Amino acid sequence: MTMSRTRYFSLALVLLIADRITKWWVSSTLDPNSPNNLIGNVIRLTRVHNAGGAYGIFPGGGVVFLVVSGIVSFILFLILLTMHIDSRLIKTGMAFVLAGALGNLVDRIQWGYVLDFFEIRGFPIFNVADACITVGAVLIILSILFGGEHNRSEG
Repeated sequence: MTMSRTRYFSLALVLLIADRITKWWVSSTLDPNSPNNLIGNVIRLTRVHNAGGAYGIFPGGGVVFLVVSGIVSFILFLILLTMHIDSRLIKTGMAFVLAGALGNLVDRIQWGYVLDFFEIRGFPIFNVADACITVGAVLIILSILFGGEHNRSEG
């Protein structure tokens, strides 16, 4: 494995560890569905058990999401391991998405649901893994839309 690949796998590992540590803290500290204000009612920590998909859509689809998370994680791992991708932004985005997919996959295997806890008014309750997936997707989209590190006018 080249140093470049090691960097992205290391990033994914650090993000995954951050997700696991925060979920361990939440599961051992917060009572389910009991909001804890951080900044008034705008930002709170509220422990919820999400058996559905992202942001609670498709409740009860846990097995489907378990399989999808596993497949996505495996594919991203293989792409980062074997494919030559020039864009650092895309590789960084993929590392973020990989960490998030693995974090939520571990939840589904361990508990049968995903543990969410960050509550920001106007947004669904989420966790570090969800934030990683979102940030990673945005990085990939930005790279695609704006051409990554090369000049498109050069052909």
